[in-house]
Amino acid sequence: MGVFALIVLAVAALLYAPLLSAFQANPVFNGMIVGVLLIGILINFRQVAGLNPEVAWIEEFRRGDAKELAPPERGLLASVARLLPEQPRARAGISTLTLRTLLDGVRNRLDEGRDLSRYLIGLLIFLGLLGTFWGLLETLGSVGQVIAGLNVGGDSVAGLFDQLKNGLQEPLGGMATAFSSSLFGLAGSLVLGFFDLQAGHAQNRFYNGLEEWLAGYMQPGAGPVGLEAGEPMPAYVQALLEQTADALDRLQRALAHGQEERRELDHRLLGLTEEMRAMGEQSRRDHQLLVELARERGQLQPVLEQLAARLGDSDADDEQRRHLRNVDLALARLLEALPGNRELLVDDLRNELRLLARTVAAASGQRLDPAERP
Repeated sequence: MGVFALIVLAVAALLYAPLLSAFQANPVFNGMIVGVLLIGILINFRQVAGLNPEVAWIEEFRRGDAKELAPPERGLLASVARLLPEQPRARAGISTLTLRTLLDGVRNRLDEGRDLSRYLIGLLIFLGLLGTFWGLLETLGSVGQVIAGLNVGGDSVAGLFDQLKNGLQEPLGGMATAFSSSLFGLAGSLVLGFFDLQAGHAQNRFYNGLEEWLAGYMQPGAGPVGLEAGEPMPAYVQALLEQTADALDRLQRALAHGQEERRELDHRLLGLTEEMRAMGEQSRRDHQLLVELARERGQLQPVLEQLAARLGDSDADDEQRRHLRNVDLALARLLEALPGNRELLVDDLRNELRLLARTVAAASGQRLDPAERP
C-alpha cells in the first residue's frame, strides 16, 4: 500500500500543472472529491495498521507466558483470548463448533471495517457524476443566453464574431467543470478501490494465519464446553458416542434393506396388476364365447326338434332321443359351468354332436333303403 501511495504521489507531481488547472475549474466539487479520497486512504491504512497489535499479541503468546501478557479487551482477538489456555503449550480441546464460531466472529469484524471504505468508493463516483451534471447544466444555460444575445442586425461580421466568442467563454467553462469533476471522481474511486483491495488481502492473510494457529488447539472429540474445562472428553461420553454411531450405522443399513424390499414389493405389485389385467381380458373373452355358444344353442334347438320329429318313427328313435337329450344337457352345463371347465364341456359337446351326426346318417340310410327296393 505504501508503494502504491508513493506511485500515486509521483504521478500527481508529474501532472501537477494540468491537475491544478482542472481542479480550479470547479474547486467546490473537486475539493470534496479529494477530501473523500484522502479520508478513504486513511481508513484503509488504519485497517491494516490495526492488525499489527493483534499479530504482535499472537507472536508474544506463542513465545512467552500468557500471564505476562495483557489479553486484548477489545478488538478482533478479544473473544479468542478469553478462551485460550493460560499456557501457550497447553492444548485444550477446542471443539469444531467453537472454532467455527470464533472465526466467524473475526470475519464479521473484518468485513464491518471494510464497509465504510466501499461506501466511500461509491461516494467518489457519485460526486464525479454530480459535478458532471452540474457543469452540463451551466453549459446549456450559457449556450442559450449566448444564442439569445446575438445581434444579427449589425453590418459588421467581425463584431458579431467577437460577440459570439465572448459569449462562449462561459459555456466552455461549464464544460471544464463537468469534465474535471468526472476526472477526479473516477480517478479517486480507482485509487481508493486499489487501496481497499490491498487492505482486503492483508486481512485475508491475517484470517488464514489465525485459522491455522487455532487449528492446533482443536480436538476433534472435544465438546462445546471442553475448551473451558481444559480436559479431553470423558471415556463414558466417548463410549456413548461410539455406541450412537454404531446404532446410526445399523439404522442406515436397515433403512437401505427396507428400501430394497419396498422396491421388490412394488415390482411384485406391478406384476400382479398385469396378471389381473390379463385375467380380466381372458374373462371377457370367455364371456363372449359363452354368449356365442348360447346363441348357437338357441339356433340349434329348432333344428334338433325338427330332426326328432322326423326320426320319431324309426328304429333308432330311443337312441337318437338319448343323444339329443345329451346334447341339450351338455349345452345347459356349458352355459352354467365356470370358465375353467369350458374346454372339457366343449369337447363333450363335440363328441355328442359327432355321435348324433353318425346316428342321423345311419337312420337316413335305413329309411332310404326300403324306398330303393323294387
